[in-house]
Amino acid sequence: MDRYGDEEPDPRTLLGRWGFSRTIDDRFAGDRKTVDGTITLSADGERVRWYEEGTLHLDGQDLPVTRTMFVEPRGDGWFVVFEDGHDFHPWTTGEQVQHLCGRDLYSGRIDVGDRPEPDAWTVRWDVAGPEKDYTMTTRLTGGR
Repeated sequence: MDRYGDEEPDPRTLLGRWGFSRTIDDRFAGDRKTVDGTITLSADGERVRWYEEGTLHLDGQDLPVTRTMFVEPRGDGWFVVFEDGHDFHPWTTGEQVQHLCGRDLYSGRIDVGDRPEPDAWTVRWDVAGPEKDYTMTTRLTGGR
């Protein structure tokens, strides 16, 4: 459970460079992939830029991977959008969020540690549908 109580955390409190490790348990492929690297959360006007840079470890190969998203203010909350501007999900911690991608349903949860300076937090996605079937768990550590 999120330790923020009833108050939703402002993603700007998480600005900084975080180490991350990710596991992807792919039930379709019958394997487990891992990714490690850094996630940098930085101010981008009123938004927060989420930039991932890491290495995917797959079948004895090490492949570079990157991803950029944004967390932007909307009304009285925040929303995660892809780099191209398409909506992903509300920035809600300690509660499940969902995103329909084609016919595949992403059910996710962000859990952030104690503030004002959490030293670790997690993002988990359970993805199910006709095209995908996996669980992806990302642990972020360090920060600042």
